[in-house]
Amino acid sequence: MFGRRSQQPPPASTPAQPAPAAAVARAPAQMPVVTAAAKPADMEKRLSDVKIAIFNDLIDSVDPAELSKLDAHAVREEISDIVAEIISMRALVLSAAEQQVVISDICNDVLGLGPLEPLIARDDIADIMVNGAGKVYIEVNGHMELTDIKFRDNAQLMNICQRIVSAVGRRVDEASPICDARLADGSRVNVIAPPLALDGPTLTIRKFKRDKLTLNKLVDYGTISPAGAKVLEVAAACRLNVLVSGGTGSGKTTLLNCLTRYIDEDERIVTCEDAAELQLQQPHVVRLETRPPNLEGVGQVTMRDLVRNCLRMRPERIIVGEVRGPEAFDLLQAMNTGHDGSMGTIHANTPRDALTRVENMIAMGGYNLPTKAVREQISSAVNVIVQASRLRDGSRKITHITEVIGMEGDVITLQDLFVFEYEGEDSQGRIIGRHRPTGIRPAFWERARYFGRDRELAEALNEHL
Repeated sequence: MFGRRSQQPPPASTPAQPAPAAAVARAPAQMPVVTAAAKPADMEKRLSDVKIAIFNDLIDSVDPAELSKLDAHAVREEISDIVAEIISMRALVLSAAEQQVVISDICNDVLGLGPLEPLIARDDIADIMVNGAGKVYIEVNGHMELTDIKFRDNAQLMNICQRIVSAVGRRVDEASPICDARLADGSRVNVIAPPLALDGPTLTIRKFKRDKLTLNKLVDYGTISPAGAKVLEVAAACRLNVLVSGGTGSGKTTLLNCLTRYIDEDERIVTCEDAAELQLQQPHVVRLETRPPNLEGVGQVTMRDLVRNCLRMRPERIIVGEVRGPEAFDLLQAMNTGHDGSMGTIHANTPRDALTRVENMIAMGGYNLPTKAVREQISSAVNVIVQASRLRDGSRKITHITEVIGMEGDVITLQDLFVFEYEGEDSQGRIIGRHRPTGIRPAFWERARYFGRDRELAEALNEHL
């Protein structure tokens, strides 16, 4: 069969050669996924040693070079056949359900993320957190849950981590125990391995939903009001420079993706990210990604390198996945020199904190500039700050849409256009509140008029022309 090694004499422990593939019933190409939670505990325990033995036989039977020439569907079909033959060869007594579990788990080990495949298939999970081989947590609807998923040992977990990062040209080992990567669907991955992780490799996956979120869906979820969503749409379409601020897991990247949908299709967009996860829909997009140093400690490409280089690429918009260091200064320079409509995310708890963080990042770059000069750069570059928050009930809200007005003395002046007002909680502990327009006329009104969006802005803010 294509993809197998040339036949070798069987080991002493094996009773006979495998039967020809044609004599073995072909396993279905698309087998239903069986999760650990669906397997009885006694079945899981009994099959553990069986799966290890079959997996070892499989590794001796296949030729990776030949399998690599097949697509994933054909490889899964081929592996299913070989596993069925090994089960027959070893005279293992397995029920149809048990054989299906064994084949499914081994295919997932060889082709996918092993025990995590059922979790990857679920679209209601936001995060997968693996704390060593024995503990896998997930976040569903804003709440943390411990699953029944387990790895055989830390070695299996480490192999899967290495498979993930090597697919994007990175590595994780004792010499380089921290790594950011991504899955094929754009889901963000972080790996931290021993000796830094004391209880075994730690793997964190920030999953992307298959159905891409839009501002309209955020309105349906109660993340923002229809009027607030319209203001954000106008801000993105009118080429305002926008910072999306928020804490970890507050939905910054999701919100940034939503805002980029309102960029015209004829604009050239350059994105800069540590691990590429933005999913822009426009046709003219150039995606750039940082690179860690190699084994000799050279060849690193930082976010600052990317932002500086993209200025030479004739971008009309620059999108920075996350501003976290000295590249903040280069981004501000870009915003102030004709690249209006640029966007980025930043970790901060309030709009005011976001500006303070940008100021601190510039200082980290070693620029010896007067404080007032730095703040003038910030105030002239950033137009709008959108604050995203994850509330204590697990829900995500846009709590502020704040406009940067300018300077008064040495202080950057801000004005809120929309705020989320907390009103209490219901009997299930869900937070109740409303997004309230402040009634302030935005300073970018004339810009909205220039782009023909002033009437929409007026309706959103309950004002009359």
